[in-house]
Amino acid sequence: MLDPGKTALLVIDVQEKLARLMHAREETFAAMVQVVEGARALGLPAVWCEQYPEGLGSTVQELAGPLLAQGLTPIPKRTFSCWAHPPIRDALRATGAQDVLVIGIEAHVCVYQTACDLRAAQLGVEVVTDAVSSRTPANRELGLRRIQQAGGRLTSAEMCLFELLGKAEGPAFKAISKLVK
Repeated sequence: MLDPGKTALLVIDVQEKLARLMHAREETFAAMVQVVEGARALGLPAVWCEQYPEGLGSTVQELAGPLLAQGLTPIPKRTFSCWAHPPIRDALRATGAQDVLVIGIEAHVCVYQTACDLRAAQLGVEVVTDAVSSRTPANRELGLRRIQQAGGRLTSAEMCLFELLGKAEGPAFKAISKLVK
């Protein structure tokens, strides 16, 4: 089970030029926002990255707004794996997290390679399936299958938020209940 005291959120490459090409993008963006807002309600640390922002643009506004509201700034990268980029690796290590909750794009490239590297580093990986996508459903499904084969676990936005919450009381419960309705 995920423990909010040992879990960090990683937001991977949800940028304008690529994000608008994703399969089921509106549903995926909505789930991403649920996870980001839920993580904030639970007090989870978060790391936000962007792949080659000068070419792919900034993070979509639907997601950038809630991330900026938390005082976060994106870490630019050129590697497909977030863990392979030292500033992102250092930021994740600084959280002290043992488990990483992953959302972003694309499932079969950056999300997959990051998940594999996180597992190799002995970190737990929970990929939020409704908050990841690829341009095609087939590539999304292949990415998720390969993540599982590498030892990553699959979850959904609602499932992970209630798992992290653990009980139906308090301000975090109220905030998360509003998010999933």
